[in-house]
Amino acid sequence: MRLENYQFIQEGELVHDGVRYEDLAQEFGTPLYIFDEDSFRQRLRAYKEALRSDYFDTELLYASKALLTLAVARIVAQEGVGQDIVSGGELYTSRAGGVDPGKVYFHGNNKLDQELVFALEEGVGTFVVDNRQEVQRLNRLAQEQGVVARVLLRLNPGIEASTHEFIQTAHVDSKFGENIHDPEIYAVIQNMEEASHLHFAGLHSHIGSQIFEETSFFQAATEMMEFATKVQERLSLTIEEINFGGGFGVYYTEGDTPFDVVEFIPRFLEHIHQEAERLGVPLQKVTLEPGRSLVNASGSTLYRVGDIKTTLTDKHYLFIDGGMSDNIRPALYEAKYEALLANKADQASVKNYTVAGKLCESGDIIIEDLPLPEAATGDLLVVNGTGAYNYSMASNYNRLPRPAMIHIMEGKPRLTVKRETYEDLLHLEL
Repeated sequence: MRLENYQFIQEGELVHDGVRYEDLAQEFGTPLYIFDEDSFRQRLRAYKEALRSDYFDTELLYASKALLTLAVARIVAQEGVGQDIVSGGELYTSRAGGVDPGKVYFHGNNKLDQELVFALEEGVGTFVVDNRQEVQRLNRLAQEQGVVARVLLRLNPGIEASTHEFIQTAHVDSKFGENIHDPEIYAVIQNMEEASHLHFAGLHSHIGSQIFEETSFFQAATEMMEFATKVQERLSLTIEEINFGGGFGVYYTEGDTPFDVVEFIPRFLEHIHQEAERLGVPLQKVTLEPGRSLVNASGSTLYRVGDIKTTLTDKHYLFIDGGMSDNIRPALYEAKYEALLANKADQASVKNYTVAGKLCESGDIIIEDLPLPEAATGDLLVVNGTGAYNYSMASNYNRLPRPAMIHIMEGKPRLTVKRETYEDLLHLEL
C-alpha cells in the first residue's frame, strides 16, 4: 500500500502522524473512518492559491457530496472556501457549519420546491439550473419570496471522458444538464434572461469524475467558451461566469495516474484566458468544484479482522467487521483499493487474501487478492483512499450501525461523528 505523508512505520507498526492505529481502535472502536485534517486544509489552501488569476475573479467551491459532516463544513467556512451542494440537507449542514451562503452553489437535477425555498430564504448565492422546467419553478418561487436568484445553466457539452460509465456526466444521454447541441437551447437561455426574478449570470459544465486526462478538461473548456460566443452573438447576452466543475482523478491503486491539480490549475486558467481572448468572451469569473481530489487521500478506514477462511479451491478470505455498508464503491463501481495490516506493517507478504465484509451479499468484497503477511483474528486492516464517498454513501444495510469518524490534526485525534448505536437505528421508527 502506498503510504500517505502522515503515515509511517514505527517499531513495526503503521502509525498516523505518530498515533498508533491500535490505540485508535481501542479508544474509538472499529470500523472507524479516520480523516487527516491537516492534509485537507493544506489542499484547500493550495488549490485556492493556484486559482488566483490576473484575468478573472475566481472561486474555489468544495464539492460537498464527496464528504460532508458538521466538522468538514466548519473547516470549509474557516478556510474561506465556497461550497457546491445538491440538497437541502447539505445546505442545512453547510449553514450549521458557518459557510457563507453567498459562496454556496446549489446543484441538482430535481431540486424540490421546499429545497429551493429553503435556499432562497438562506440567501444561497448561485443556483445551477439543471433543466428548463426548473427555470419556471425557480422564477416563481423567487417571485413569491420577493428576491432575485442568481443562476447558471448547467450544460452537457457531449464530451465522454474516460472514466466509469456510472460517473460520466456529459455524454449525450446524461441525466444532468441541458444539451449544448439542442436546437432549443438558446430559447432556454433567453427564458432565463427574461425571467423577472432570475439573474442569468452564465454557464456550468461537469464532464465526470475520476478523470486522469488533462486534455478532457481543456477540450471541455474550449467547447464551453465557443458556446458562450454563440450565446453572445445570437442573444446579445454577456456571459459573466463559467463554472468548469471538477472531476480530477485521484490515486487508489497502482495504475492510477492522477495529474498534479495544483500545477494544472494555472495552466487551465491560462487556456481559458487565451480562448476568451480568441473568441471575444468578456468572462469575469471562473469557478471550479473539486471534491474527491481534496478529501480522498485524507481519509482511511480501520477495520478489525475477524474470522479467516480458506475454500476448497484455496481462496483465502479475510473477514472484517464492516463492508459494503461503510464502503459501497467496490460493489457499485468495481472500485479498487489498497490496504495493509497496521500491526504487521513491516512484515513481508506471504499470501493473497480476499477482503470480505460481514454483509449478507456475495458482492460484499472490499479488495480481491490483497497481498498480506499471514493474517490472524484481531489484526487491524487499514484501507487507504476512503475520504471521498465512503461516509457519504454509508448505509444501515443489515441494520449495521454506521461507523464513527475521527479527525487527526497535529497528532491529536478527536471524535467528529459518533458511532451509531442499536438504539439509533430505531430513533425515527414508530
